[in-house]
Order: sequence, then structure tokens, then C-alpha cells
Amino acid sequence: MYAGDSDLGSYWMPFTANRQFKVAPRLLVSARDMHFTTHDGRKVLDGVAGLWCVNAGHGRDKIVNAIRQQAGELDFAPPFQMGHPLQFELAKRLQLLLPGDLNQTFFTNSGSESVDTALKIALAYHRARGEGSRRWLIGRERGYHGSNMGGVSVGGIAANRKAFGNLLTCVDHLPHTHSIAHNSYSRGQPSWGAHLADDLESRIIALHDASNIAAVIVEPVAGSTGVLIPPRGYLERLREICDQHGILLIFDEVITGFGRLGSSFACEKFGVLPDLVCLAKGLTNGAVPMGAVTVRQGVYDTIMGAAPANAIELFHGYTYSGHPLAVAAALATLDVYAEEGLFARAAELAPYFEHAVHSLRELPFVIDVRNLGMVAGIELEPIPQKPAARAFEVFQRCYEKGILVRTTGDIVALSPPLIISKAQIDELVDGLKEVLRALSH
Repeated sequence: MYAGDSDLGSYWMPFTANRQFKVAPRLLVSARDMHFTTHDGRKVLDGVAGLWCVNAGHGRDKIVNAIRQQAGELDFAPPFQMGHPLQFELAKRLQLLLPGDLNQTFFTNSGSESVDTALKIALAYHRARGEGSRRWLIGRERGYHGSNMGGVSVGGIAANRKAFGNLLTCVDHLPHTHSIAHNSYSRGQPSWGAHLADDLESRIIALHDASNIAAVIVEPVAGSTGVLIPPRGYLERLREICDQHGILLIFDEVITGFGRLGSSFACEKFGVLPDLVCLAKGLTNGAVPMGAVTVRQGVYDTIMGAAPANAIELFHGYTYSGHPLAVAAALATLDVYAEEGLFARAAELAPYFEHAVHSLRELPFVIDVRNLGMVAGIELEPIPQKPAARAFEVFQRCYEKGILVRTTGDIVALSPPLIISKAQIDELVDGLKEVLRALSH
């Protein structure tokens, strides 16, 4: 419970309409499995895995107990010039999960930090190989790469950038791949749009020259902007162009990692091996903040080999890199994923989920439905002169009905925990149907 509106005044909430929220707060006080409990005692079905992160469901005993035990055994260990055994164990576990030679992991505390770390590693790599002129970083329109300076710079969501002006210099953007005209109501990867990857070569490389470009960063599936699925052949083409021109390819898998698409990682599902992978969210099931950047062996070896013996090779890190509680949570989370076969379960559930979300196609205001694995986007017709208002009303009405969805602009995103049942998928989609029908009246 909360004592009154005055108790809400001191906290400046992130990515929230603070004044609106504090008039009618939505407070969550506990969570278990597929449900949150609100401050007024209602159960709310979690249709978005918290914030794309609680892939194994809430309040998992194995994860809770691991954190509790670790807090009593080793609450903190300095990460600079020191280590603790669990850091190395987790890095090895990630190496075994990731494809190819993505063998070396650097720990961070969030997806935002993972992105900034990956960008710095890319710059350091080219400098170490004698090509320090490679400074340009290429993102993508509508991309979301967290809210730190680097991530906002390579990101392509206008609202996240407009208040801050130019951040990093030497940044350019690929076009996004979303087109309702060509790809509406796609099931899985759309057929149109692979040619948009050619913009990297025909425009960006032609403008900046490859000798000045360090890296391209994309989300394999763009989540926060509204679930944009990559066209067939698009990621493969990006990989091909980067290889031809000595450019590093970074996949931001903060959302797509750890089973969301029905495989361990998107790079595995699509069969495209990036040079660096950004991780977070599902790494600890959301229980403790943690992120990671995993890089291919050659990138690591190049940076190591350029430094003098016994010198620090990369002047970068965080006080809480590889924090003992976070590592304990991550190891327990990976155990839960493996013991319950949750990645395979997501793949098995995906066709049922797809059929359910596409049943929304004929509902009022729905202009597109798209999906892949256990993630879906339902795009709504905007209210004239009121962008995002319709989807936000859907969000509020769903919450009142006991269903949590996420909205971005006029798009409703669904990404439930991978433990969801078919009956709960029906409950989630049927609730959305009721809300959309009610809006039409």
C-alpha cells in the first residue's frame, strides 16, 4: 500500500508521464510466476515479461535463493585487478551458449552500458590494428540501444534524442525496414526489404568511406520501437557488406537474447554471426541489474596483442562489473532455462502465439500485426493530431482488466514470460480484443 499522493512526489520516474502517473498511480507490490499483484490487491497477467526481461517468470525460487546465499557469502568483490570465481564460470557458460567464436565476455550492469561498451571496444579494436581513422558508428532509424550517450547517438528514435541535440559525432543511420505497404500482417520474417541493407554500401560507405567506419549496430529484431522483424536476407546482407569492408557488426540482443525468439539468441536463429553481441535483461531474469558484451576471439586477441606486457589492455569498466549477486542470479537463471527447456518451449509455443495475435487482425483500429517467436507488435491507427494516445488508452484499459501490455507510439507490444500457458495466451489476446472493441464504441 502507499500512504498518499505526497509519498510519490520525490521520485522522478524514467520514460513515464510523471504528472499523469501520480494522479492515478499504478503500483506493483509483488510478483509470482505469470502475475503481478497491485497495491490494491488485484492480479495482473504479465504480457511483457516485466520489461522484456523476466523470461522465466517471476519469483523463481532457485534465483531468489542464489541471490540470498551469495549476499551472505560475498556481497562485493572489487572488479579492477581482482576477480571472483563465479565471474569466470558465467563467462564460460555464455561461451557455450553462443555460436561460433563469440568466446570473450565483458560484464556491464545494463543494456545501455553494454551498448556503450561495445561501441568503445569497436573503436579500440580498430585503433589496435592500426586503423584509428575508423571512428564512424552506424546505427539505424527507429533503433533503440539504451539511454546512455553512445546508445542514444546510434539509436534512431526521435523522442529519445530531441531534448539532447547532437551527442556523439561521427554517427550515421541506416533506414529502418518497416513498411506496412509491403509487409503488413507478416507472420515471421517479411519477404520485402532485404535490399535496404544495401544502403550501407551505396550511401553510407560511399559518403564516409569504409576506411573511416568502425561498426554497424542493429537489433536483430527491433523491440522497443514496436517489434520490427528483419526481412529475409537483410541481416545476411549486412554481414556480407561488413565483411567486404572490414567493418564490425554488432548485434544488440538485449531483448532477443535468452529464448525470446525460440532459440538461445537471434544470431543463432538467423544463422548470422556478429562480431560483438550486447546482452542484458534475460541474463538474470530481471532479478538483478546486469549486462554483458561478448566478442569474437579475434577482436579480443587484437586488443590484447596491441598492449605492452602486463599493462591494462582496455581502459574501461564499471564498479559493479560482474557483481557477485548479479553473477549468482545469472548462473541460477541459466540453470532454470536449461532445466525447464524454456528456449525449446518458446519455439513450441510460437505457432500458437502467432495464431492468437493474428486473430486481432479484424479488430477496430488494427492496421498491422507482426510476430516472431514469442514477441508480437499490434499497430493501431493513430488518433488524428494525437499520436500515441490510442495505444496508451489501450494500455490503461488493459491494466484495469488485469492485463499488462507495453506500448510504444501507437503500437502494442507483447512479449510474455516463456512459461506462459496456452490458456494465458488466450486470456491475454481475448482481453486485448475486449478493450479494442470497447474503444470502438
